[in-house]
Amino acid sequence: MQKNNVLKVPIKCEKGDGMLSLRRPVEAGEMLINPSYDRLREIAGNEEKTTVYGSPGYISKVRNRSAKFTYIVEDGAPLGVDQQGISLEKARSVADSVYAYLKQAQLIRMDRQMGTHADFKLHCRLYITAKYARIPLKWRQMLFESPDPEGDPDLISIYIPEWPEKIIFCHPEERITFILGTDYFGEAKKSFLRMAMYLCKKAGGLGLHAGSKLLRVRNGSGDIRETGVIMFGLSGTGKTTLTMHNHGLASPETVFIRQDDVVMMRPDGYCYGTENGFYIKTEGLDESQAVLYHAAISPTAIFENVMITENGQVQFDNADLTSNGRGVILRSKVENTDGEIDLKKADRIIFITRRNDIVPPVAKLTPRQGAAYFMLGESIETSAGDPTMAGHSKREVGTNPFIVGPEAEEGNRLLDILNNNPDMECYLLNTGSVGAGNGSPGTKITIGVSTGILREISRGSISWKTDPDWGYLVPEEIPGIDLKPYSPELYYTPGEYRQLVDNLRQERVQWLGKYPGLKKEILQTV
Repeated sequence: MQKNNVLKVPIKCEKGDGMLSLRRPVEAGEMLINPSYDRLREIAGNEEKTTVYGSPGYISKVRNRSAKFTYIVEDGAPLGVDQQGISLEKARSVADSVYAYLKQAQLIRMDRQMGTHADFKLHCRLYITAKYARIPLKWRQMLFESPDPEGDPDLISIYIPEWPEKIIFCHPEERITFILGTDYFGEAKKSFLRMAMYLCKKAGGLGLHAGSKLLRVRNGSGDIRETGVIMFGLSGTGKTTLTMHNHGLASPETVFIRQDDVVMMRPDGYCYGTENGFYIKTEGLDESQAVLYHAAISPTAIFENVMITENGQVQFDNADLTSNGRGVILRSKVENTDGEIDLKKADRIIFITRRNDIVPPVAKLTPRQGAAYFMLGESIETSAGDPTMAGHSKREVGTNPFIVGPEAEEGNRLLDILNNNPDMECYLLNTGSVGAGNGSPGTKITIGVSTGILREISRGSISWKTDPDWGYLVPEEIPGIDLKPYSPELYYTPGEYRQLVDNLRQERVQWLGKYPGLKKEILQTV
């Protein structure tokens, strides 16, 4: 991506009269423009339950993303295999009704900035009906102050939670999203990130649903080295926990946490950060996850669908409201953050999966394998996605439900980036279990094991051997970790193990075959 060219991608106009189809001036009965944190909290006061830490908590009617009701407008941006389209005619009809409704409504307009780098920063504008002030309150914490709030926004979302029909649709070429009939905050957050990732791809980069951090560790020679790490993973599979972890490092070794959710990668591996806050899952959060826990009990945190007692006690272990309880926390309240949100190079790319049988705790991948496992996006469904399928096996390209356009383009571009940057390494990290089946849950891969693996990957201290079935490298020895309980073949008879390998290979081949245009070297990897 060349300097500022993300912002120079033109907004698509309707043919003929030069007018935009969906992006129009917003007229409101009353408009509150860029209210402060305190003012938003005051407006939302009737919904607030205040914690013992002085932070607010709120409960929404909808408690997870509405993926089944989300569409891409069929006007310029080609649809991917896994995306739902809505005709421009239908989108325009709904937009007409929305704009008419807004003329009589009380609105909040909130302007924020995504990113801080001179070559990547976007002016984001949210319009939302004022009775839902708790949503812009959270979103305000997620992004940065806009230096020019009255300027033309790069990205717009119009959000009407009380709309009688649940429907979300994005026109990526016009850079506008309509969020209707749901009051779940995640829809606002992701609407802007979805559009930004599309713009990044159009500009020659790749928007990635990944956390990022910098590990400063000693290598085998005792020298201090810095390793940039990005981590992919679906919500609830450990991405945030691993991103926030300090890996037990002591000075002069340390960790600098950059981003939790989305980064924008240039072809040279530089990763632009996007957000000023983290949107964390709070289920089971306790002091054993020290970095997250201490940020969550800050007065600046905001809770969503987390059980708070009448006397303000926060019950992270109570899932009566939902297992998708959330918290918005500021980066500045997270230990081991600094003033940087960008990563100068993604030296190590980690694909987090959550499988329970024959996938080892870690595997080292070739560039082709890295692109393949990016496309496979293997994990287990969580309550953050589809609560009715929580616990079931699932796959999502790039572990990213917010891709716009053909998915094969993403895998092909990642392979190009990896081939052009041979110093970048890819790994598959399993945060589930090994050996499940025949009535046994197998052996759980603990957070301590996963964080230790990431630490030793950065140190370059792991010795490897080739897996005969998959061709990737598996660990022969990892300092400080007993690998014997995590050898998948020990849990099954040779016949059972072979059947599991064959079944998984068939599933993977079938999945990759869904995506036309995917490079043959990626298809042939599994």
